[in-house]
Amino acid sequence: MAITKIADVIVPELFNPYVINRTMELCALAQSGIIVNNPEFDKLASEAARTHNMPFFEDLAGDSEPVLEDVEMTPAKIGSNKDVSTTLFRQKMWASTNLAAALAGSDPMKAIGDLVAGFWARDMQKELIALLAGVFGMYTPEGGTETTPMKDHILDITKQSSAAAKIISASAFIDACQLMGDAQKLLTDVAMHSATKAYLKKNNLIATERDSTNVEFDTYQGRRVTVDDGCPVDKDGVYTTYLFSQGAIALGNGSPVGHVATELDREKKVGGGVDYLINRKAYILHMRGVAYTGKVRENVETPTREELKLAENWNPVYEPKQLRVVVMKHKIG
Repeated sequence: MAITKIADVIVPELFNPYVINRTMELCALAQSGIIVNNPEFDKLASEAARTHNMPFFEDLAGDSEPVLEDVEMTPAKIGSNKDVSTTLFRQKMWASTNLAAALAGSDPMKAIGDLVAGFWARDMQKELIALLAGVFGMYTPEGGTETTPMKDHILDITKQSSAAAKIISASAFIDACQLMGDAQKLLTDVAMHSATKAYLKKNNLIATERDSTNVEFDTYQGRRVTVDDGCPVDKDGVYTTYLFSQGAIALGNGSPVGHVATELDREKKVGGGVDYLINRKAYILHMRGVAYTGKVRENVETPTREELKLAENWNPVYEPKQLRVVVMKHKIG
């Protein structure tokens, strides 16, 4: 009887692009539009450098001058700054015992690819939540005072005095949008925990709409809703909801020199033999306008997920209204 091995159904050169594409299709947050794959970030993720400088010119500041006879104009200069991203290197190995069911499928390569892509979709969402926790976190520098670099983009209604005021509401949501001032129209989408959506739905605050292809989707105050239970909820019942604009997070899928994305191996001496599938990722996940500082980074190769959660590793460099994510901390009834 012929036995199908992983090596019989997987061609690494074809498998890796398939997994990348399927990962983005399966990732709920990527489908929401907060994460958008960008060719420029693909190039950056393929560089040998582990961090990537992205210089930019700042907006023109100051006031105009009146036109007066015999009065010379005062020249002004344009400022510059730089955004900084970092490449994440991640890997995972599976044994054929984990993939045995997939090998029985009518299209085993697709079945295995979907299993692997599903894993990476969930893993990428965990990386994003960790990144957002760091970007919107707080820290205390040595000898300094507690600081929250993105405090102007955080509405924490759990600090209100009454229990009712701590619960998410339409008016509190409007206050969160107002953190962006006249740029709040850029906040087109909202990502929330399923419990938050359930609470809003019980109060008839979630609307269901259809797009031009007759696909249904939910909205809250006109903003498309994405549900992900990766959205943080702490032990005190404080939920975190994210308001964002399309493309606020840039994704770059890279292939640096020496990077082997997919490998197959086989252990012949164990039982009847064990097949191994090894998959690696080199990618950038970066909130535009918030520079990676790398102040706390143990390894030169890549930051860990725990290091992404550290606020001292992030520093906003864009103007506040150009930072297209707002955080709302709240409770539910």
